[in-house]
Amino acid sequence: MQSNNPVFNRMPEFTRDGYATFDSRPAQQAQAGAAGTATTDAASAQRLEEMYAQPPAGPLETGRMTYDDVVIRTASVFAVLLVGAAVGYFVAPGLLMVGLVGGLVLGLVNAFKKEPSPALILGYAALEGLFLGGISRAFETQWNGIVFQAVLATLGTFGVMLALYKSGRIRVTPKFQRIMLFAVGGYAVFVLVNLVLVLFTDLNMRGFGPWGLLVGAVGAVLAALSLTLDFDFIDRGVRSGIPARYAWTAAFGLTVTLVWLYIEFLRILAILRGSD
Repeated sequence: MQSNNPVFNRMPEFTRDGYATFDSRPAQQAQAGAAGTATTDAASAQRLEEMYAQPPAGPLETGRMTYDDVVIRTASVFAVLLVGAAVGYFVAPGLLMVGLVGGLVLGLVNAFKKEPSPALILGYAALEGLFLGGISRAFETQWNGIVFQAVLATLGTFGVMLALYKSGRIRVTPKFQRIMLFAVGGYAVFVLVNLVLVLFTDLNMRGFGPWGLLVGAVGAVLAALSLTLDFDFIDRGVRSGIPARYAWTAAFGLTVTLVWLYIEFLRILAILRGSD
């Protein structure tokens, strides 16, 4: 007799007379069936032993996010970002504003989407690359070698923050998350308001003087600490087994934070180098 459960109906143990089923054979065949049942029992026991001996299903088999997923998605996003930056730096520096506005719009869209969209995230990377290429070209023209210095500072900060997080020197507690939420939110509002003022007036609340250096330092510190939030999201996501598609969310978060950190270092270095 077959089980009403369709899953069980697909399993040999539940579609064969004898073991794990009701015996539907006539009573006069019971003696002959005993030998068959014993054989089935032995085969089933061996099958169970083989099943228990197999390694448990890993994240890849169950569709869960892994660290490799995050690394691959992040590398993909940065590859697109670098291509866009190369176009903005060498080919079309004039597309800086297109990249700035487009990257800002897609950045907000991706930030508020519940489910990650690889196409929108890669589109953000391309537009942000145009912006980075254009602004890097402008800074490099004024201060030779500043782009390399900013890239080096960004990568160095990333490595230091990763080491501090992994060693437990910086712990992402709920209190830390709340503080960072308010601090980063306030700084983001300040930057957006200042951007509007720069675009439509002659006022710049950041500037390139001592006040600008202070604001840049605050931004760099917040960006560096935000990296620990990205690390924590990835760590918790892998350990809790969230779906693999959220590796795109992790890649997007890391990209946003590193771009922010790079821009802050560009400004800080420009202020420190002055008119040299």
